[in-house]
Amino acid sequence: MLYWALVFFILALVAGLLGFGGLYAAFATVGKILFVIFLIVFLVSLIMGLVGGRRVV
Repeated sequence: MLYWALVFFILALVAGLLGFGGLYAAFATVGKILFVIFLIVFLVSLIMGLVGGRRVV
């Protein structure tokens, strides 16, 4: 998921450099949403691993 967030941010930068403002905004928004979802999933799994006391493999 972090990979796709990075891909959308790169696409947003390219679109911005080429002058496509609408595409830039759309790609940037998708990238931000995917990054936030990644952070939430990461934090939940980290907390569950710490609280559970078991080793996550």
